[in-house]
Amino acid sequence: MGRSAVETILGLLVISVAVIFVVFAYNTAQIQAVKGYEVKANFFRAGGLTAGSDVRISGIKVGTVIESKLDLTTFDAVITMSVQEGLRLPDDTVASIGSEGILGGNYVRLQPGGSQTTIPDGGLIKKTKDFKSLEDQVGEIIFLATGG
Repeated sequence: MGRSAVETILGLLVISVAVIFVVFAYNTAQIQAVKGYEVKANFFRAGGLTAGSDVRISGIKVGTVIESKLDLTTFDAVITMSVQEGLRLPDDTVASIGSEGILGGNYVRLQPGGSQTTIPDGGLIKKTKDFKSLEDQVGEIIFLATGG
């Protein structure tokens, strides 16, 4: 009977430590969606960007991609993002799609400009840079290296 009680207490201790670890990892990983105001950006290629992807400024997460859909008239990818409420983006902000590496996902990189006017809630980021995949970049390097 004494051995069973010790095993039960040890099992509860292990489960408690596991729960604490999961809560700590969830809070520090910044995987929860950022609530704030919405902005949109149109890209020629979205590069596999999906809902839940990060929106970053200078490497800091400031928002979350809410939706990616196709504009049926221009065939551009329309990305809807939620950006932190206190952060007001200048209207000359540039949006591009960055990659976290070969195996990592993609994210939206914002480069704020110097304008005094800001993008309103539901507004559009007018300046975007299209996504360049790893294959595109390797092709350009080979093209330049071969003198083409």
